[in-house]
Amino acid sequence: MVFSEKLKTERKNKGWSQEELAEQLFVSRQSVSKWENGQNYPSIEVIIRLSDLFGITIDELLRSDEELQEKVIKDSKQLAYPKVKFFFDVLFLIGFVLLVMKIGVLLLNKFLSFDITFIGGSFLWNFGPLILMVGGGIGSGAVKEKYKES
Repeated sequence: MVFSEKLKTERKNKGWSQEELAEQLFVSRQSVSKWENGQNYPSIEVIIRLSDLFGITIDELLRSDEELQEKVIKDSKQLAYPKVKFFFDVLFLIGFVLLVMKIGVLLLNKFLSFDITFIGGSFLWNFGPLILMVGGGIGSGAVKEKYKES
């Protein structure tokens, strides 16, 4: 049984109208109608709520409908993608901030006769920002390309 048929059957088993189900899901009646007619699919959040309302597993709702399975997989990738990309963007930003700090300290030492030393050694300050910026940039680009493929 495909999702649309399963949804309609379960709704009728509960004795609910499309309007009553829509109210419980915080969506419009038209959305429920489109789902039942196979014109559209709900989001993963709504599928989880449907599973709870009907007392059936998400697997029972998804397993029979390959198109819905693909939509759920795509939606989950969209949820994960920004988090991974954000991680790499933060790495790049940390590298950039460290580079700006290093340049600032070097300028203060040179022009104002300060004697500020870098904690952690020169290798960390010379290559750390570069490694973070390159790693963050490559990682962000790779995640972006991977998401475009799928």
